[in-house]
Amino acid sequence: MMGHTHALTGVIAWLGLAPPLAALPLLNESSRFIDTGIMATALSPAELIAGAIICAGAAMLPDLDHPSATIAQTFGPVTWLLSKGVSWISGGHRGATHSLAFAVAIGLGTHWLANTYPIGRDIMVVLLIGLALRAIGVGIPGKKLGSAMVNIGLTAGLYAVFMSQSVGYAWLGLAVGIGCLMHVVGDCMTERGCPVLWPLSIKFVLPWKIGIKTGKKFEQKILAPVLAIAIVGLLFWRLVPV
Repeated sequence: MMGHTHALTGVIAWLGLAPPLAALPLLNESSRFIDTGIMATALSPAELIAGAIICAGAAMLPDLDHPSATIAQTFGPVTWLLSKGVSWISGGHRGATHSLAFAVAIGLGTHWLANTYPIGRDIMVVLLIGLALRAIGVGIPGKKLGSAMVNIGLTAGLYAVFMSQSVGYAWLGLAVGIGCLMHVVGDCMTERGCPVLWPLSIKFVLPWKIGIKTGKKFEQKILAPVLAIAIVGLLFWRLVPV
């Protein structure tokens, strides 16, 4: 799947799963709840939005194994070199990073980071916001430097807003794990499939060659708009008091 499709599925998964999951112990730092509606006693609205953006960015992380992917171009040579290293370690594109083991490991690792090293947590948050913006196409068409500057400016702005709203990040590992898992699920629905149970080499792929062809008309003209409409509906459901 393309980057923006992965990002949209990450948002949908977060909006659908986060409120009940974030009510679990150790995953909720906020004491500011709305009193009515589906969000009662779960995340604050600011945390819900922050988590959706971060989960969208996390849904790009498995493609760190692909130096030509969107994620590898986000922060220029830094992310490109990181992608080259990850690709070598994981055995190439759609290897170890496209597995259940990777989603669980990076989710748990991020949860530990968020609760142990505040600076590392903040760097992770900024990185994932930038990845999300890149994935949905924020920037100036045909202008790499200009797009990077726009991305950096908007990333800094969003991070500042989240700080002003006292967003807590005890749920950060959950968002990252969900985002990575949605990437794996999405790529399992393409014609190439994924090694979900890595290190086993067996790939999970849809039968009868009905997998989605990446970047073709169905994904861009039908799937992406449907996902966008679903996001609007979920936001209304989560945030509008009833």
